[in-house]
Amino acid sequence: MTKQDLLHKLEELTRKADSGLSPGLEERKLKELEFHNRDRDQNLIKGYDKDTFEKLHGNKKFYRTAQLSTDYLDDWIRQQSKGKIFLDYACGNGPNAIRAAKAGAELAIGIDISDISINNARRFAKDAGVSDNTYFVMGDCENTGLPDSSIDIVVCSGMLHHLDLSYAFPELRRILKPGGKILAIEALDYNPIIKFYRNTTSQMRTEWEKANILSYVDIKFAKRFFDVKEIKHWHLFSIAAAFIPGLLPVFNALDSFVLKLPFIRRMAWMFTFELYKR
Repeated sequence: MTKQDLLHKLEELTRKADSGLSPGLEERKLKELEFHNRDRDQNLIKGYDKDTFEKLHGNKKFYRTAQLSTDYLDDWIRQQSKGKIFLDYACGNGPNAIRAAKAGAELAIGIDISDISINNARRFAKDAGVSDNTYFVMGDCENTGLPDSSIDIVVCSGMLHHLDLSYAFPELRRILKPGGKILAIEALDYNPIIKFYRNTTSQMRTEWEKANILSYVDIKFAKRFFDVKEIKHWHLFSIAAAFIPGLLPVFNALDSFVLKLPFIRRMAWMFTFELYKR
């Protein structure tokens, strides 16, 4: 399939979405759509007072401590994207597709259930000067409508826990070319303190999301569809840098040692893994 053929298919999917994606979605997906539209509405967020912002987006301070995994993700995209058809799966505002486009992807695609996210992504891609090799479409990641074996590289960044993996993994395998690869970065569902925080800040996430944080059971399930490689664990002590930012380098150095230990690494906040199509 040529790039032009794929663009024609993407235009067809866009026309379909414009004619009404929402009525065909089941209830859990409609709830995800509603949540992510609220979560990504820039004008709405700007109008929040301090208390409302903390209630709905207070976890953002912890993501500022995720320097090591963020750098790893960025480096992976730069190394893998040149000349490739890249998919930012459940792309949100499209940052990874934009990075891939800047890294020389032949075409960087973003798909997301949220129309507000897609509009944001298109605007940010234009601002970044990469509109010519990016394409963002509103769609259902469990049923993308993309052609078989059309994608070289996929990034799943903090979004698999929003999906039903019994649909998402087969769909990813279907659209991935032979020899294609996926990098996933996800929260890990073992640390009791982190689990307590998730359960007591339910307004920051959907019920589906909270109940479906990934574990090693999901890695075992992924092996039915892919070869799983390069499992890495990220962030334990570094989380404390949300409150004492100056010590982040120290905490990162400590994490780089302790998260190699078999039991302790289960307590990590995040993990990454690569999936290869057999």
